[in-house]
Amino acid sequence: MSQAPQPLGSPVVRREGRDKVTGAARYAAEHSPPGCLYAWAVPATVVRGRITAIHTDEALALPGVHTVLTHENAPKLKQSDDPALAVLQDDRVPHRGRQVALVVADTLEAAREGAEAVRIEYESAGHDVRLTEDHPGLYTPQTVNGGYPAVRERGDFDRAFAVSPVQVDVTYTLGPLHNHPMEPHASTARWADDGQLTVYDSSQGTGTVRDTLATVFALRPDQVTVVSEHVGGGFGSKGTARPQAVLAAMAARHTGRPVKLALPRRELPAVVGHRAPTVQRVRLGAEFDGTLTSLAHEIVTHTSTVKEFVEQAAVPARTMYSSGRHSRTVHRVAALDVPSPSWMRAPGEAPGMYALESAMDELAVALGIDPVELRLRNDPAYEPDTGRPFSSRGLAACLEEGAARFGWYDRDPRPAVRIEGPLLLGTGVASATYPVYIAGSSASAHAAADGTYRIRINATDIGTGARTVLAQIAASVLDTPVADVRIDIGSSALPEAPLAGGSAGTASWGWSVHKASTALVRHLRERTGPLPGEGVTVTADTAEDTAVESPYARHAFGAHFAEVAVDTRTGEVRMRRMLGVFAAGRILNSRTARSQFIGGMIMGLGMALTEGSTIDPVFGDFTQNDLASYHVPVCADVPQIEAHWIDEDDPHLNPMGSKGIGEIGIVGAAAALGNAVRHATGARLRNLPLTPDKLLPYLP
Repeated sequence: MSQAPQPLGSPVVRREGRDKVTGAARYAAEHSPPGCLYAWAVPATVVRGRITAIHTDEALALPGVHTVLTHENAPKLKQSDDPALAVLQDDRVPHRGRQVALVVADTLEAAREGAEAVRIEYESAGHDVRLTEDHPGLYTPQTVNGGYPAVRERGDFDRAFAVSPVQVDVTYTLGPLHNHPMEPHASTARWADDGQLTVYDSSQGTGTVRDTLATVFALRPDQVTVVSEHVGGGFGSKGTARPQAVLAAMAARHTGRPVKLALPRRELPAVVGHRAPTVQRVRLGAEFDGTLTSLAHEIVTHTSTVKEFVEQAAVPARTMYSSGRHSRTVHRVAALDVPSPSWMRAPGEAPGMYALESAMDELAVALGIDPVELRLRNDPAYEPDTGRPFSSRGLAACLEEGAARFGWYDRDPRPAVRIEGPLLLGTGVASATYPVYIAGSSASAHAAADGTYRIRINATDIGTGARTVLAQIAASVLDTPVADVRIDIGSSALPEAPLAGGSAGTASWGWSVHKASTALVRHLRERTGPLPGEGVTVTADTAEDTAVESPYARHAFGAHFAEVAVDTRTGEVRMRRMLGVFAAGRILNSRTARSQFIGGMIMGLGMALTEGSTIDPVFGDFTQNDLASYHVPVCADVPQIEAHWIDEDDPHLNPMGSKGIGEIGIVGAAAALGNAVRHATGARLRNLPLTPDKLLPYLP
């Protein structure tokens, strides 16, 4: 007898878990077609300039080396919408670390040895890699990431701020940050005799990679199949096609054999994107009762000379708080000789909300008002930027629930008064927000004669448990046990679906799965007699459903509470406990959701306390380019962390009533920890990460 259906929201164990822990799950670099060769890239060793000579004789003389691809002999590519993918096409070097040659050999060891034997001569030019808030090359772009206007003016900020009785005018700086997924960027490519290209790629969206490869190799999309069955994390860095997919396909075409390319970790920061550094000025004007009268958030950041990418760090300020109808949000950017920045978990919201929520804490201190109460007093009924009503806004509920669970009101608000031997203790709070994104998707639902079901959709599971949640959605509609639903995902040969990014995956894919399953139920009810041996399949597409603009402002919200201990002898900061409470619509799987929330919070912990990156002004590269120097949090850094959520019934989202949860966990986490450090020490530091060298001068 089949087990009873489990309701949507149950803590169903992820279905690929056993395959992953036993090694049965195969990742991009673990596909080895017969005759597979290995590739290793040669990165540029100058910051800016051009190649004047390439010497490959020594490399080609090594045993096992088949070829060395350079701009002189590599297949020519068609232009795509991403200039960063035009690898080995000319002699220009736009930044240090750009791939300028590719060695292909019988073994990985031979390819690496060959790459070390390639000698390249350059003509260097002057370079500029240093971002400053008054950089002479700063300009205002038309739009920023997500298509948002770069500048938004409401009312008369200058006048309103000037007459505000209480003012905060502060600047925060954040250095570059790096995604560093556990699985490196890798691709295995092979060409068939009929010209069909198949690529196993570590990607957040096979459809996007397929379309890019079809463009650059002048193919029809149906001539390319991209498979990303299992992906070991991405955090945005795998959200678009990356150079390894193009290079592997290029080498496979050139050699006539399958080629595998896995990028070494130390090369990732230069070629797969990074979170760009920001200088953020925040000005808040308020009445003595804490009512905001004016708000300005102005961002300075960098992009590369290869392509423009501007993180929308000031955009969250357009949503969060009432500002007396007087606000200014501005982004300015300088094109430097640096690797191209790109998406990193909660792009825009993560750095922007760090600055805004730190400034709100500074305002609370200036006013002598509790930081939770200050946020509650400025919680708007309508979205300040658009005037639209919120489909649901659970920020106040998150703050109130979090304060109760954390014991917030038991604290002494005075700074530097809680002492345990050499330790100073403090607590901090910050709000979080992330927009609801939903894109059109398609899916098929199949009923087999044996009573089981099969869902096919080109979703991508990047470690979030997408297979499991989609099976739950289908099972809830089909009124069948989750175990009776098979899910096929991770291939561009499946029904079209958007990539896993922007916390839009489950909301988008789930809608089409729900629609296809609903149509299948209807079809089965209308049938008479037994199913045919081949079963019955129906398809559904949500392009029209999602194209309708919502009259509501749709966002997820959250609140972070943190307690830290600061060692006065060493300057070391330790998180003691951390709590996140979130309002993200209907939670579809409590087990995987809690994992996502906590994972984001830990990433915010790294942003606040350990993860720091710098660009060497002379050599033009990221100094912290591996996990020995770029310090991500480990288990010992996370003694106690909890995630909870409120029940939120929002009928204006999708049939499941769900919002994205992959990124809301990181937003605000760094600010909560920074505010806790200020409460512990009395010192307000405005440059992350809060490492001992920065804190020691302020400690007794």
